[in-house]
Amino acid sequence: MDSILEPRKPMREMSDSEWKRQIAELGEEEGYYEPLGPAHGALFADRGPVLLVSFESRGAIRSRGEGQMPLGYAVAETADHSSLTLISDRDTWFRDPAVYAFFDRLVDDGFFEDFDRVVFYGVGPCGYAAAAFSVVAPGATVIAIQPQATLEPRLTGWDDRFTEMRRLCFTDRYGFAPDMLEGVGRAYVLFDPAVTLDAMHAALMARPWVELLACFGAGSTVERMLTDLDVLETMLTQACAGSFDAMSFWRLYRTRRTSGRYLRHRLAHLEGAGRTYLAAMLCRNALRRMNAPRFRARLGPLEETLAAKGTPLPGPLPLPREI
Repeated sequence: MDSILEPRKPMREMSDSEWKRQIAELGEEEGYYEPLGPAHGALFADRGPVLLVSFESRGAIRSRGEGQMPLGYAVAETADHSSLTLISDRDTWFRDPAVYAFFDRLVDDGFFEDFDRVVFYGVGPCGYAAAAFSVVAPGATVIAIQPQATLEPRLTGWDDRFTEMRRLCFTDRYGFAPDMLEGVGRAYVLFDPAVTLDAMHAALMARPWVELLACFGAGSTVERMLTDLDVLETMLTQACAGSFDAMSFWRLYRTRRTSGRYLRHRLAHLEGAGRTYLAAMLCRNALRRMNAPRFRARLGPLEETLAAKGTPLPGPLPLPREI
């Protein structure tokens, strides 16, 4: 028999079943954990009068880092807020009668009325769920990153990324995400307009109470970009404090100008589009502001190409000293 004093195995070393068991034990300590059918579960941590509701997949949580805790749980814990995390075993868009029944019960019990502020968060299929289920908490704030509006083929048959999921029903309860947002206080939909299918879904969600935030240069990994910029948790913290808006987002997103990953992504895009002059200008701009050996190495060949075409960049570039 194992000793009760035996050190707990690190989360990263646990199998999926062990990890789920650990999450269930955490729920017993902090509030509750409730399985919702074979593919979903709900983890509730009862701490304070602000509630962060996040929809997350097990795979995304387990790839997040050493602690392998849900993002919503971790952000709420830091600020001593309550959290409700809906966890899926895979990308399900949370289209499950067991999930519907869970939210129905919360509404019947007046669960959301016990909180001063409620924030919903999710990405992709989980962003769809954050928007769709926000209807249960009128006045809530929603932050949805690259959400799908629906996968109903009659409306979004042009989206060929998830054809195997078209068997899911998106026409019954909690179905069409844009309609479910009608009761929110404010919703923020984040996407990169260069990703055409994401932009088309965002357009379906456009309403007077929905702010479309175009994350230029983030590509198809907006959440990863925001995480790399170290602004995602700040966004959620601000939303829980009631201070997040479009202006605060743009202030945070401006930090991308010093992100090597973002600048490399933009450089690759410009070169791929044959926009050599702009690519060289980007390298110059990066070198004026930071020590960036990769951009210095790339600038030379770009300048040679431009000179050969008879369109050299104007003036010499004052490079910063090596650090």
